[in-house]
Amino acid sequence: MDSPLKPETHLAIEARLCGEPRELREGYCRVELTAGDEMRADERGLVHGGFIFGLADYAAMLAVNEPNVVLGSAQVRFLKPVVGGDTLAAEATVVERDGRKRIVAVDVQRAGELVFRGEFICFIPDEHILDREHR
Repeated sequence: MDSPLKPETHLAIEARLCGEPRELREGYCRVELTAGDEMRADERGLVHGGFIFGLADYAAMLAVNEPNVVLGSAQVRFLKPVVGGDTLAAEATVVERDGRKRIVAVDVQRAGELVFRGEFICFIPDEHILDREHR
């Protein structure tokens, strides 16, 4: 990874399923993923959108890059189909900061063509989300 920062969150993520960080700066991350055969939803090779969302979500978490960052909500658009073997690049940029809330814009491209766009609302709790009482 060509970056001055190191990941501080999602350290146990499976790169084969969510992508590999390629660039990480304050408020920005680029993650790449080659869609594997296990991501296909049908015999024609269409990749299930959940894997594309996972890539985008991971990029958003790294753009925030706080140990306890969690996703609160997302508004996304799937713009083009993806097939097994496609290499995708997700670029995530923090576009708004409000206390412990971050809004992150994420674009996913395949060879320069936009295939996915989303806005992710992330929160930074004081402790790990699993350490909090269930409400």
